[in-house]
Amino acid sequence: MSAILAVLALIGLIASQYFIWVYAPLEETMGLVQKIFYFHLPLAWWALFSFFVVFAASILFLFKEDSKWDALAGASAEFGVVLSTLALISGSLWGRAAWNTWWTWDPRLTTTLVMWFVYSGYLVLRTAPLNEQKRKKICAALGIVAFLDVPLVFFSARLWRSIHPAVFAAKGGGLEPEMWHTVIICVIAWGFLTLSVIGLRWRQIIIDQRVKDLIKF
Repeated sequence: MSAILAVLALIGLIASQYFIWVYAPLEETMGLVQKIFYFHLPLAWWALFSFFVVFAASILFLFKEDSKWDALAGASAEFGVVLSTLALISGSLWGRAAWNTWWTWDPRLTTTLVMWFVYSGYLVLRTAPLNEQKRKKICAALGIVAFLDVPLVFFSARLWRSIHPAVFAAKGGGLEPEMWHTVIICVIAWGFLTLSVIGLRWRQIIIDQRVKDLIKF
């Protein structure tokens, strides 16, 4: 399944480049810089999805105590941190052009940075020298609690006064149809990539654990 998703991701990402650089029109105000949006949005959305998987897998682990759910939580957290890192970097590049600053303590940026630190800490905790089962339970608890920040990231632009746009306005408060088509293609392509990477990493963690169990015997 991961191989099929990887092929679809490759096709989607190649197709998205055509849509970004050829099909989608230039935005009137920001021009070429606005095209960072087509990378930034999918990165941010799929990072939030990855952290939701951490949340769901952590709950399943606490109820069933099956290591495969701990492995899924770890795999999702790893790629979620990668995606959120890239989202923060691409957002800073966009912010430099839009707001003339690399960073501002905007509600969405701040909650996203907090989220990044929390899940980075979660990954560090997974390597802590503790009893294995105890470590998995502590990580599962943190994986559940950490998710509290994810809805704040998503709704922060609506809950508080924010300069961060919910969706970038191209004309008259909305995107051109061609821009919407490009956004959809990019989100789907990055979705295939996210699912394929998480699936592959999930299997790797499970196999690694099985090898360690065999070595113990």
